[in-house]
Amino acid sequence: MKIGPATAAAKHAVRDVLLAAFPGGEGETVAKLAIELLKDESTPPTLSLVAETESAVVGYVAFSPVSFGPDERAQGYILAPLGVAPGHQKHRIGSRLVESGKQQLTKMGAAILFVYGDPGYYGRFGFTAEAAAPYIPPYPLQYPFGWQAVVLNGGSAGSSPARIACVPALCDPELW
Repeated sequence: MKIGPATAAAKHAVRDVLLAAFPGGEGETVAKLAIELLKDESTPPTLSLVAETESAVVGYVAFSPVSFGPDERAQGYILAPLGVAPGHQKHRIGSRLVESGKQQLTKMGAAILFVYGDPGYYGRFGFTAEAAAPYIPPYPLQYPFGWQAVVLNGGSAGSSPARIACVPALCDPELW
């Protein structure tokens, strides 16, 4: 398996993976988000990665920049979405995508990485609700227990509440 940058040329393969990985209408929503993130031209840039086996895309993850704090100059990233084709799940492909992204973000100097997902899954990568507690998501959460973060580069989580601001693709209350 090879992990590398996702390109706009891979958008159809990424869409197919996410439609298969997420049941029902959720697949359409997640696939649309991924395509929008592949087109994102934010600064700092969104980091999109694919996992390939035998030249076929079997997994996808995106890490898009967020800002927070009184002047919104503080920077972090949020992991969303992550998906692996059903026939390739349970083979650590999702884990390797998350680990690769965390390593790249650490090298880039990112201070914190957020996720809104299953604590049982993301906890294995160091994500905790405590690290995310000082940060307010941009919209009310349907499942508040899923709001988590991991501090990168030896930093520390903030202490006073700060609302995060996301790239436009994540500015949809239905995603939260």
